[in-house]
Amino acid sequence: MSILAAESPNPLIPPVGEIIIGLIAFAIVLLVMFKFVAPRFEQVFRARREAIEGGIERAEAMQAEAKAALEQYRAQLAEARTEAAQIRDQARAEGQQILEELRTQAQEESARIVARGEEQLAASRQSVVNELRGQIGALAVTLAGRVVGESLEDEARRRGTVDRFLDQLDGMAAGGSPDGRTGSSVYAPEGGR
Repeated sequence: MSILAAESPNPLIPPVGEIIIGLIAFAIVLLVMFKFVAPRFEQVFRARREAIEGGIERAEAMQAEAKAALEQYRAQLAEARTEAAQIRDQARAEGQQILEELRTQAQEESARIVARGEEQLAASRQSVVNELRGQIGALAVTLAGRVVGESLEDEARRRGTVDRFLDQLDGMAAGGSPDGRTGSSVYAPEGGR
């Protein structure tokens, strides 16, 4: 057996020719790999890395853009809220001003109406007083003529008597008697008759 073992080649150690051919084939494969395949892989990897980095940069840029747009939106929203509050306050102030103006106009109109009413009332009162004075004067002259027993048809005497009588009536209405006494007084015409 030892003879057979010495003559047969070791199956674990290949023949030298095969090793040389294998090394040359390996070198050719390595050369092709490094010359054609590796640069292509490198190019694909670089393109992929650039695409990924570009995508990340674009995503970051878009995120920054979105953040800027969000800040701008928030600023516009805050500005719109401020403007709305100012408009609301201005409208409220204008409403108050309009109410005050209307209230002032109503008070002025009310005062005008009251003044006009008082003027009409005073004019009516004066016309009634004048009319009553005329009627009271005529009645007083007639009555005084009957009491005195003489005719008071003379215009000057009658007018003087009527005026004194009406003045005494006004004085009595004011709270006192014509001669300064309290109570009733008897009218005595001028001349004592």
